[in-house]
Amino acid sequence: MSAMDKMKNKAQELAGQGKEAAGEATDDRDLQAEGKGDQAAGSAKQAGEKVKDIFK
Repeated sequence: MSAMDKMKNKAQELAGQGKEAAGEATDDRDLQAEGKGDQAAGSAKQAGEKVKDIFK
């Protein structure tokens, strides 16, 4: 996995954490859910990239 991909995936996770925290602070369940989704997507992308690296 390239360093750029790692940074992008981590940035997506961190943005998700920020959205989730903002949603909790404002009691916005939609924003909380969006944040959790972003975190999950970032984690899934990282896992997929790691699997690709194993089979190279």
